[in-house]
Amino acid sequence: MIRRALAGLALALAAAAVSAADRAWPYLDASVSVDTVSRRLVAEGTLTLPAGDATEIRLAARFRDAEAALASGEPLTGLERSGDVVWWVPARNRERIVRLRWRGALEPLDTAIDHRETLTHATPVTGPTGTFLPSASGWHPAVDGQPLAYRITLTLPSGQRGLVAGRLESEAAGGDGYRATFAFEAPGEGIDLMAGPYQVTERETRSTDGRPLRLRTYFTAGLEGLADGYLDTTAETITRYERAIGPYPFDGFSVVASPTPTGFGMPSLTYIGADVLKLPFLRETSLVHEILHNWWGNGVYPDVRQGNWSEGLTTFMADYDSRERQGEDSGRAMRLAWLRDVTALPPADDRPLSSFTSRTHEASHILGYQKTAMVLFMLRDRIGADAFQAGLRHFWTEFRFRPASWDDLRTALERASGQDLRAFFDRWVRRAGMPALRLTSAEARSGTEGWIVDIAVRTDLPDGVTSVAVAVETPAGMRTVPVTLDAVETRASVTVPDRPVRVRLDPDLRTLRRLAPDEAPPILRDAMVRRDLALVVLDDSPEYRQAATALATRFADSVPSVQAAGDTPRSPLLVIGPAERIASYASRHGLGGRPDALRDKPGAGAWVTAASAGPVVFVEAPDTTTLGGWARPLPHYGGQSWLRFDGRRVADRGIGAATPQTVVIEPPASER
Repeated sequence: MIRRALAGLALALAAAAVSAADRAWPYLDASVSVDTVSRRLVAEGTLTLPAGDATEIRLAARFRDAEAALASGEPLTGLERSGDVVWWVPARNRERIVRLRWRGALEPLDTAIDHRETLTHATPVTGPTGTFLPSASGWHPAVDGQPLAYRITLTLPSGQRGLVAGRLESEAAGGDGYRATFAFEAPGEGIDLMAGPYQVTERETRSTDGRPLRLRTYFTAGLEGLADGYLDTTAETITRYERAIGPYPFDGFSVVASPTPTGFGMPSLTYIGADVLKLPFLRETSLVHEILHNWWGNGVYPDVRQGNWSEGLTTFMADYDSRERQGEDSGRAMRLAWLRDVTALPPADDRPLSSFTSRTHEASHILGYQKTAMVLFMLRDRIGADAFQAGLRHFWTEFRFRPASWDDLRTALERASGQDLRAFFDRWVRRAGMPALRLTSAEARSGTEGWIVDIAVRTDLPDGVTSVAVAVETPAGMRTVPVTLDAVETRASVTVPDRPVRVRLDPDLRTLRRLAPDEAPPILRDAMVRRDLALVVLDDSPEYRQAATALATRFADSVPSVQAAGDTPRSPLLVIGPAERIASYASRHGLGGRPDALRDKPGAGAWVTAASAGPVVFVEAPDTTTLGGWARPLPHYGGQSWLRFDGRRVADRGIGAATPQTVVIEPPASER
């Protein structure tokens, strides 16, 4: 899933429930009407600014047919600047009320966009099948650099239902249209508006502190049968996290179907593609993730000037927790997936966690989600699960509806654990880089209390903070010891009662590091994130080459260069062509053939193989229609080593097994 990342918020925010007189942030009270046929928005209202310095109000230039004036009658002059209409509001030592009217055309809804385009194109769109006005599109007035509370009355044509985040105050639907009012008193980053031909299913539950919570699904035709299951999971998830963290911070939660492949989380709701909602695993994965964001991200705001911790913390507490509860093997598989992803991250993109603000491409996703989650896993290992959970409860209590930094999280965890965590945070939050480790030797000798195993581990980034587990296997069992990486080569000795058989490095994958080439199989993402990726097309027709280029553009973080089919591979490659031509190309350049998992199986395939010049991804596609059908799903499978397609559907997929670095200890000459 993709989540809309938080923009910068003001630093001085207070609790949510306040009177208008005490409010320290702007407040918008507006009526908004959207005509889904003519694609027109008409709105008016007041924007109340607290006493203070002169400031600017901004609105997207598409709504340039707008008027603004102070309540005293003094008009404000609007100027167009950088794609916005901007009004300058003078300083006052008292509250300032600005009356506004605005209207303008919205773009037509385009259901052909993919998930990546939804991240980079914030455009207000509407149509009979759906409306989405993201805050980032500038559809409503906003005050630069300040959060916003609001009350929105929404009017839509008959047959439509809509919402914004917040408490539903009133609602009426009939032949003359739909009208609803929503209030959001907490300071938020903006207003996202959604509408469509929804059927609404509602259930009431109660929070652990006794408040009624309104749970809803806004589903389109064909999804009605899923509503009860989604409401069940929503209620169960809210209860689970209330017990773990603290009371749910809003008045309810809604699951809203989107006509495009979105996956956004806003305060009190999630906006998810209708096709994705049908997936059987979605309720237990992405839905849980988005509900948890109401504590981390929408309840405690990341101070993004020092890094966005909320995506990684939510990934760890939702996605990983779900896998961990299935068993240790499932948890280990997710840690392997994280380590495979961070290993694929080019060193130039491996920035400090404190530099991550939002997901913009695959490399930033790895940094802010997987790498951050693995750091938090190591942190929990260091201080213990009980202290970790207690620290998060302190963190929530202290920073509810306030911005918080990585340092604030560190302080809460230090208070709960009694440990000084500054060195850990300096290493893993403020510094870039992940160590590459190699178990270089393991030798055994007889001792007075058993066998002594002398071990050597090399690293390119010694820091005196990171430790890695080394496991010594004997016929009687396994003994694991931590080795702190304080030198380029760290030596340690382990005493075991029986003659050792072999030594393994980090067999449970509990240390964040770059996996060695022989530890894990290649995955598609190895090529996706490479800036030097080149495209090879094994078909000369212009139509095929055009379709292959379109697929490559969606597949990769950056537009690949083009390499001729006859050239020797000199960089990571994406090779696209019919099966017989791919087989010939792979044989000619010594790149192997179809993996065993795809051999003798029907349907076209895609797979990655390791090569001296970098990973090579092969995509078999017999024609342009097939290529066009794969352009959207293929980027979603970066964590896989191979895929098998049945038409446009991924029928099978897989990733090879991890192989821990191992040194076999030879028995003494007398025992050979």
